[in-house]
Amino acid sequence: MTSPAKAARIDELLQKGQAALKATKWFECERLAHRAVELAHNAGDFARMRRAIPALQESRRQRMLMASSGRATKVKVLVEPMGEDHNLAPGLYLLQPPLVGSDARRARLRTLQREVPALLLCREPTTRLGLTPIVAIGLLTVRARIDPPEKPAAPSKEWFLFAMEELGKAAIGMIDTGMDAVRQVDTCICLLDAVPDHEELHATLAALCEQAEQEMRDHPDENRTEESSNSRQGSKG
Repeated sequence: MTSPAKAARIDELLQKGQAALKATKWFECERLAHRAVELAHNAGDFARMRRAIPALQESRRQRMLMASSGRATKVKVLVEPMGEDHNLAPGLYLLQPPLVGSDARRARLRTLQREVPALLLCREPTTRLGLTPIVAIGLLTVRARIDPPEKPAAPSKEWFLFAMEELGKAAIGMIDTGMDAVRQVDTCICLLDAVPDHEELHATLAALCEQAEQEMRDHPDENRTEESSNSRQGSKG
């Protein structure tokens, strides 16, 4: 059961997140909602966790729209290492070898910190079957193998967005539906850390939170709750 102090903190974040959402402060809303989800997850409070997801999903959706609309119609291909002082402009970025998934993650976190609406993908070397692996690094590694763009040197916006969608689908496919809902939530949180820009993955997490909430009501088991909580804490370490 969530302590009163922690419940109050999560509720405060939820209220501030909703206010930021109404004020169209997308980056602020994303930070607040993400923190609320994180705290609720650590506490095993699936009800509050589920309440925080819509604001997180919507703020990220708006950020994605800002990155992919307007002048951001061309995909910029990056192959050179980027330092901490490298500033990316709003838009779409495809990182290619010798850059790797960890480079894409660092760049994505920097754009969030600097409130730059940018979407980043990382591709790996083409497979023997001629497919293009797209990879995302986080608490778990997600990989999707798709057809390459018609113009590898100048991938289209449509191909880029398709690649993002397939990466999210690959993440959803990694969830073991044979596990109980609580552990599926744990896995989904790790996947969302790697692939945060996928709407269906957020919807999947919300549905799993609802299942976990019902599961805990129907089959209360303090030992399993404690074990799951320890597992959640370990996934962040």
